Amino acid sequence: MRLFVAVDLSDEARQAVAAEQKRIAEALDKSDRSLKWVKPDHAHLTLVFLGEVDDQRVPAVIAAVGRDVDQTAFDMVLDGVGVFPPHRAPRVLWLGVTDGADRLIDLQRDLTSRITALDLRLEDRVFHPHLTLARWKESRISDRERALSAGRRGVIARTRIACATLYQSRLSAAGAAYTALARANLTGG
Repeated sequence: MRLFVAVDLSDEARQAVAAEQKRIAEALDKSDRSLKWVKPDHAHLTLVFLGEVDDQRVPAVIAAVGRDVDQTAFDMVLDGVGVFPPHRAPRVLWLGVTDGADRLIDLQRDLTSRITALDLRLEDRVFHPHLTLARWKESRISDRERALSAGRRGVIARTRIACATLYQSRLSAAGAAYTALARANLTGG
């Protein structure tokens, strides 16, 4: 089963992200057909990507992720456009996180710790909070500057983070479908 843990956006934040996607696409003259935009109703900020997990191990993951987190709810602000990787032709177009980034990192560390305690291997890379807007199927180095100049600086969206959700992801020709399996509520005082 393909799994990931993410924080979700409010409806207002999803609408603001969709408006920014549309604005960037128009600024690029919609000429970049190699950009595959994330559907606004699928917009989420991934904290932990588990990938394929054996079905027999899933109940333990659900139990571990589904416990409350001793952290207070907080606001997350999406602000500014960026691309990954930082050099060469870009593969991912994203919105950065300003307010709430440190809190997201703390939440990600907590959930990563719970998952690795189950002897599940995760990608060994530094977590940089970001919300993916689009992915390039093919790109050139020149796409980096075009995309960065199309993005605007300043607050794009603000959303309250009160939980993280473990999702199952099913991929198909029609796109991804997500099913929530557990929630880690932020209950700290």
